[in-house]
Amino acid sequence: MSSAGGRGVSVLWIVPAALLLDQATKQIALHALSPQSPVPVLGDFLRLTLIHNRGAAFGLTIGGPLVHTAVAVGALALLAWMYRGLPAQARLQRGALALVLGGALGNIVDRVRLHQVVDFVDVGLSADGWRWPVFNVADSCVTVGVLLLVLSYSRQKKPASASEASPADEPSPGS
Repeated sequence: MSSAGGRGVSVLWIVPAALLLDQATKQIALHALSPQSPVPVLGDFLRLTLIHNRGAAFGLTIGGPLVHTAVAVGALALLAWMYRGLPAQARLQRGALALVLGGALGNIVDRVRLHQVVDFVDVGLSADGWRWPVFNVADSCVTVGVLLLVLSYSRQKKPASASEASPADEPSPGS
């Protein structure tokens, strides 16, 4: 499949794939899990614990659901604008942004449909000890996408400026 204007192979299929995987796993969690009742998968390290998150990322509260939804839609527009500005050969960056877009859409669907986000992946070191905030597939897509973006931008070669040219690059006298 070509992207708009024939600029290369599109990775936009990642957006609906992430969205569908997120929504399918949330539906399974809603039907198979009881709220706040952890189900061990790998002992206490990985559990499935259904929670309903009315806050922002990691349960932070920065206003009501309307504010969270508006911020998420604004971020979505920014991500789409960034995606359109990338060259076709920036496949890793395009794929990373598509993951972030799909994840953001998954949580926006929850906010619009349920006025909260369904979380169910529970990771930690022990039942009573340190635990990461409960999350979902959409959160994972956003996190992996952002990490891939950071990695791809950190590995980009900076264009050499004229003042940084090495002496070997300058013509020798008399040539």
